[in-house]
This record gives sequence, structure tokens and C-alpha cells, in this order.
Amino acid sequence: MTTCKSADAASAMNGQDSGSRRKRKIADITQALNASPVDVAALRRMAISEGGLLTDEIRCQVWPRLLNVPAQVLDQEPETVERENNKDYNQVLLDVQRSLRRFPPGMPDEQREGLQEELIDIILRVLKRNPQLHYYQGYHDIVVTFLLVLGERIATPLVEKLSTHHLRDFMDPTMDNTKHILNYLMPIIERVNPEVHDFMQQAEVGTVFALSWLITWFGHVLSDFRHVVRLYDFFLACHPLMAIYFAAVIVLYRQEEVLECECDMAMVHHLLSQIPQDLPYETLISRAGDLFVQFPPSELAKEASSHDSMATSTFKDFDLASTQQRPDSVLRRRRRQRQTALENAAVNSAVTVARPSATRRFVRLAVMGLTVALGAAALAVVNSALEWAPKLDLFP
Repeated sequence: MTTCKSADAASAMNGQDSGSRRKRKIADITQALNASPVDVAALRRMAISEGGLLTDEIRCQVWPRLLNVPAQVLDQEPETVERENNKDYNQVLLDVQRSLRRFPPGMPDEQREGLQEELIDIILRVLKRNPQLHYYQGYHDIVVTFLLVLGERIATPLVEKLSTHHLRDFMDPTMDNTKHILNYLMPIIERVNPEVHDFMQQAEVGTVFALSWLITWFGHVLSDFRHVVRLYDFFLACHPLMAIYFAAVIVLYRQEEVLECECDMAMVHHLLSQIPQDLPYETLISRAGDLFVQFPPSELAKEASSHDSMATSTFKDFDLASTQQRPDSVLRRRRRQRQTALENAAVNSAVTVARPSATRRFVRLAVMGLTVALGAAALAVVNSALEWAPKLDLFP
């Protein structure tokens, strides 16, 4: 009886501690939002740290800040979308019609159908505004997450900003840059566990099993919406390549299963492509952040490829602009810094670039910071990468 009472008391204390931490975090987020300018670095730390941003109400306030979308843009009503003669409409419609499981179970059909119409409109609206972007199957899995959290009006400009930055590589006419990002997976695994890396290499499993994870930010493969938005908090606060680090830590978390599997391409691919739903997400998020700081993309770039991804190459300017929510002043300061560096180079025959110090792990991380049915066109693009496994169900 005493033992039961002690356990009950400990459980109650843990609950109180959890409630206190939650209240403290909400207060910290509110303070960062009310600062002038908004303390985006603090918001990033809150999004990365345990529990993420806690509620969708908070996400409605913080996600626009993380993506540096001005308030006046959020207030604009979305324009009407012209669906007639739209080259992407038929494919988007098909994908959205297949997205039933992305909506909360038990949602009335009328409400879900209305949201699906809004989902189509957001996608077509962003593509029309940005003709350089090309739709890919799985994009709707990301957009629906923003729609469910934010609503159509706020989701539209955020999805647009995300599409021109973090998701930019996936929206090229070809999948070359997407494959380039996948090429970071094995070097990360090799740094941490060479045995797993060598086993996967021997099995010739490749990295296509992680394609759906990457291009949907795990939205398509995780069944619990809470886990999806927790990961989105993390990814929005970090570098565009963080999703591939998270993919690596999932593989490393399952290292025993991998090494016990028959060393056969089909068997290993099947094992890895079936992502567990009971992952220790907070532990894996922390581990992915550690690996990013320990093995930054710049160290892995040569092994992945000889060129930077588009999302990575534009991240410094995006990061500077979003840090203080004052893009013009930040970019002017950056130009002045470049000019000063050039002047110093003329005198000293060397350029010294000052890097901001990072005293805390979350600060460092924030600043550094598809299970999809492939269509015929996309399949043709990546066919060469899939020749070794034409009969595998790569995208269930």
C-alpha cells in the first residue's frame, strides 16, 4: 500500500513539474513574441526544445515568424484560383482525393471536403505565383499540415515562403537536387556507425527508402498528427537539410534491426521503408540536432556531391532576414560587412570573415539551422536510380 502511495505521489509530482514547465515555456514564447523586434532566436530555441511549440494556437503565431512572413501579408485574403486550363490541376486533384487519412478521424465529410477544396486552391495559388516551382506528388502532404494548423488564409503565404526556400530543391523540373540531398544520408550514418553503413552498402539498398520521408517532411508516413507538427516545429526552426539528419537518426535508432536483417537489397529496403510509429521523437530530435552540429553539411558536401543545394545556398540570407524580422536592415548590414572584408583584404591580402559566436547548443542549431505515389513524369526522371529495384513497392 505504501509503495502504491509513493508511486502515486511521484506521478503527481511529475505531472506538476510537467505542467510548470509547460506554463514556463508558454510564458517564454509570449515574451519572445512581444519583444521588439521579435526574438526569433528564442522562438527557434522553443521550437527545437522538448515539446516544440505545444499548441496549434501558438504555432499560428510562431510559424510565420520562423518563416519571416510579415503580418500585413498574413492579413491579405487569398485571391481566387482559376482551375480551368491549369496544367497542374488534374494531378493535384488526384493527390488530394487520396489524402483522406491526413484529415482527423471522425471529421464530418462536408468539413473534410471543404478543406480538400482549400488544399487544392493553396497549391494552385502558390504555383501560379511562382512559375519556377514545379509540383511534385507529396507536396500536398506538407501543404495539408499547414492548412490544418493555420487555416487557408495564413497557410497560403507560409507555404509559398516554404516552397521558395526549404522545399525549393524538391520543386525543380527534375529530381537531381532531391537525389543530391538524399546523398547526405549515408555519410551521416557512416560517421556514427560504420558497421551499419557498410552493411547497407553491401546490401546495395541505396537511399530511396527515405525519399518519402524527405519530400513530405514525414507527413505522409506518420499516422499521428501530433508527431507530424512536432517535427514541423523542429524543421521550420532549423537548416533546410535537417530532415535528412532526422532520417539518419531513425536508421541509426534501428541499427540492431538492420544488422539482424538478411543482407539483401529487397529485405533491407522493406525493413527501412516501414517506419515505426512509436519512435522516441524527442530523443531523436535531440540526436539529429547534435549530429547536425557535430557533422555540419559543409563537412559532408564533398561526399554528397560537388555542388550545394538551392535551399542551402539561399539559407544564409533567409536566416539573417528572419532573425530580426527586418530584412532590409539585415541585408544592408551584410553588404557593409562584405565591403569591410574586401577593404581589409586589400590591406592584409587576406579576408577575415567574422562568425557570430554561439554559446548554447540550441542557438547553434537554430542558426545553422515521400511516401508518395510517383507519377509517370517523376518516375521517368528517377528511373535510373530505381533500375536496381523495379518491382519494389517503393512508395506505398
